[in-house]
Amino acid sequence: MKKIVVVILTIFALSFSACLKDLDQKPFIEVTSEKVYDDPNNYIKVLARLYSGLSVTGQKGPAGDADIASKDEGFNQYLRIYWYLQELPTDVATLAWGDEGVADMNKMTWTSTNPWVKNMYTRIFYQINICNEFIRECADDRLKSRGVESDLQSVIKAYRAEARYLRALSYYHALDLYANVPFVTEKDAIGALKPKQSNRTELFAYIESELLAIEPDLLAPKAVYGRADKAACWALLAKLYQNAEIYIGQKKDTEAINYCKKVISQGGFVLESDYDNLFLADNDKSKEIIFAIQCDGQVTRSWGSTTFLVNASVGGKDYLPDTLDITKFYGISGAGWYGYRPRKNFINLFNANDIAGKGDDRANFFTKGRDIEIDKVSGSFAQGYVMHKFRNVTSSGVKGSHPTHPDTDFPLFRLSDIYLTYAESILRGGTGGDKILALKYINDIRARAKTFAIADKDLTLDFILDERARELYWEAYRRQDLIRFGKFTGDKYLWTWKGDSKDGNSMPNHLNIYPIPAVDLVANPNLRQNPGY
Repeated sequence: MKKIVVVILTIFALSFSACLKDLDQKPFIEVTSEKVYDDPNNYIKVLARLYSGLSVTGQKGPAGDADIASKDEGFNQYLRIYWYLQELPTDVATLAWGDEGVADMNKMTWTSTNPWVKNMYTRIFYQINICNEFIRECADDRLKSRGVESDLQSVIKAYRAEARYLRALSYYHALDLYANVPFVTEKDAIGALKPKQSNRTELFAYIESELLAIEPDLLAPKAVYGRADKAACWALLAKLYQNAEIYIGQKKDTEAINYCKKVISQGGFVLESDYDNLFLADNDKSKEIIFAIQCDGQVTRSWGSTTFLVNASVGGKDYLPDTLDITKFYGISGAGWYGYRPRKNFINLFNANDIAGKGDDRANFFTKGRDIEIDKVSGSFAQGYVMHKFRNVTSSGVKGSHPTHPDTDFPLFRLSDIYLTYAESILRGGTGGDKILALKYINDIRARAKTFAIADKDLTLDFILDERARELYWEAYRRQDLIRFGKFTGDKYLWTWKGDSKDGNSMPNHLNIYPIPAVDLVANPNLRQNPGY
């Protein structure tokens, strides 16, 4: 599936809710659904289109014939918006741009009209709806009615399981970000504009049941890179259970441990020897990555995804060492987009030697001529340290295939997160795990980073939270982690520009969940706003 471009056009039912209709969603009528699915060769192509929904924004790249009409097509790319919502309100990132709504994400001052809150909601349900259509068309009765041979029916059944996984993944994002959302499946009528609202308990149960149901039909771990296989299913279940107390008020740490153990013992994954290799243009070769959003400079171009993550972390060359060539190091042309930087609270999770480049390999800071403080959170890239993670060069130093759009994939799940989840779940009281083994896993992560091992007494929940930041920064985990540890809102942990104050403000608990976009509330009387908005 690596680097597939889908050229087939289908008439997916795109009007999930009136919000999507309001954004001028339109079906593609060049090729009818009936004609598409009459050709057995098209099923894999349409499945590829579902995967590409996580990385592209329309039928052309990097822009043109957009899935969702908006002022800027790049603002509707799945990974880019998801990254905004999970990282920008936290201590690990701030974005310098003056685009509408960005400052509110930086400062946790969003409302139900924030465009990024709306864009993520819209993109999630666009993705769910195209998955629904594929699943509907792959039902056993429809395959039989088309005369699809039995051998091919079994293959398509596996495709259908992958589509159900992708749908469950998007519903998991909806569960985490918005909590109480509209809900439809392939069983609902096409074009239903006013679906009923689910709650977190119902949605959690649905996602769990879907993942458990499809597990037997998914590919074996690592059978095909980039495909949703059994290991991807186990990893998503582990994350679902890890956050269960937040989602449904029930501890599921034992279940999280069980699925971490499955990934570790049956997945065949190993830690990458060099941390930086996980975020380079040939990271599709990594034995650590469980499931990734695939990117290719030639065939999956967009103005989001890792195009954003690589280019927006670069802002000129004044802060770079004199011996470092910006083009060779990042694999891009030009001076970058002058976008995001780390906040000092995250930087201070490393010690002075780490920051100076003499310790922890994950402390990839550039400090030349820079001050750690950021006095202006939006509108200027001039302040704060600069940090790199994602780059468009291979592990051997070869530039990616395009100077703007990287070949670098984005790891949604990887082994070190599973190690950290395993250890945290044991510390939270889950059974069936081994704390001595958990300590070994954590020290394996730290040995890879070339930093010191910790003792058993140091393996605490507070340590896990900090280690997750050091290991997983800019991988769209931080907001979720801070919420799970009770530190995202309130005053237990204040960071720079939390709540529109340089020193940080205590923020109300309703911000742990994003609002339902105002436009959908107006259009769908079945919806109720999340508390506090």
